[in-house]
Amino acid sequence: MNPDRRYFLKTTAGAVLASNLVIRRSAVSANDVIRAAVVGVRGRGGNHISSLERLDGVEVVALCDVDENVLNEQAGRFKEKYGRDVKKYVDYRELLKDPGIDVVSIATPNHWHSIMGIWACQAGKDAYIEKPLSHNLLEGRKLVEAARKYNRVVQHGTQIRSSKAVREAIQMLREGVIGEVYYAKGTCYKWRDTIGVKPPSDVPQGVHYDLWLGPAPERPFTENRFHYNWHWHWDYGNGDIGNQGVHQLDVARWGLGVGLPSVAQSLGGHFMFQDDQETPNTLVSTFKYPEENKMMVFEVRHWITNPELGGEPGGVVGNLFLGSKGIMIMPSYTSYQVFLGRKLEPGPSGSEGGDHFQNFIDCVRSRKVDQLNADVEEGHLSSALAHLANTAYRVERTLKFDPVNEKIIGDPEAEQILNDQDRKYRAPFSLPETV
Repeated sequence: MNPDRRYFLKTTAGAVLASNLVIRRSAVSANDVIRAAVVGVRGRGGNHISSLERLDGVEVVALCDVDENVLNEQAGRFKEKYGRDVKKYVDYRELLKDPGIDVVSIATPNHWHSIMGIWACQAGKDAYIEKPLSHNLLEGRKLVEAARKYNRVVQHGTQIRSSKAVREAIQMLREGVIGEVYYAKGTCYKWRDTIGVKPPSDVPQGVHYDLWLGPAPERPFTENRFHYNWHWHWDYGNGDIGNQGVHQLDVARWGLGVGLPSVAQSLGGHFMFQDDQETPNTLVSTFKYPEENKMMVFEVRHWITNPELGGEPGGVVGNLFLGSKGIMIMPSYTSYQVFLGRKLEPGPSGSEGGDHFQNFIDCVRSRKVDQLNADVEEGHLSSALAHLANTAYRVERTLKFDPVNEKIIGDPEAEQILNDQDRKYRAPFSLPETV
């Protein structure tokens, strides 16, 4: 590519990148090959690799993971499947120095999402970031600021927004297919078994644990704080409402046509299992929008739950909308069904997916952020709902919230939890300044 713009990386994270590092970066033309790096290649990261590789004019050129065992295994699979080698990075900061990388696709634990996204923006790279966009509300807002300041394209990994059927359904809600929409519900019913109890142990060979912890507090290594089970610990994850739930929170908010609420409540607990999990496995959260006269409910269930929204026994994730003339259900990522009148007669329905990564790449080429299906701002607002719910759960109080200034009113303890202010970001992994 022919560089025509300089980005001087300014960050408070001393060793994030070499000081005074200058990265040249230009808008990508229609004929350029977009060179992508996938960060965090276990689990969802594998999907990121295949989703980017199947797109015309896109090449995955680098993989990054703090677990060299996973990194080497994925690099080997990549060579076998696609017939070429990829660069391998353990340290994300080194990856950002590579001028041959145009976009990063981030599938790390939650506590890294926003910081890595901000660093990518500062390094002049566009970013696709898995849900939730942030680990706390403040981080999410700072990532929005960074994307705007550095003119970066940042797509949030709420891929339901690219489903053609769901986009059609949202438009129908806007046009009044079920009348005045006043209520939305999201569900996350998944049969999550106990994670058990795992004592501290030696860090596995090949795992760079300090890099894995990053900004999180230093704690002994245990298997239950590592691969996947990190979701259930407050230092790294946000429970199932921040794991699966952000998808359905996003759709509920989208369908209602609202932003952040004025009132939030959340009750639940960690029921049945005695194990290392810190986050609730059962949770009912309610958000009220007094000015819009609407409300939203989200429910997490973890075990032996009944099928709802047309789902199969064993759990269901989906959405329900109630209106003055009927209801709409979305029992999957790619379908909807309308039922009208008191007899709930079948109405319009549809089922069709979409390509979230294609939408991201199209916008990387065009530089038209307004054409992103899940712009960073939307990701921030929907992730913030999960953070509000978890905060209300932890303090066991109804929260009054200022949606304009994004502040909890009259509850300093809750405000502290919402923005994770008790956590001291470990140097050199500080939360960067963005304005």
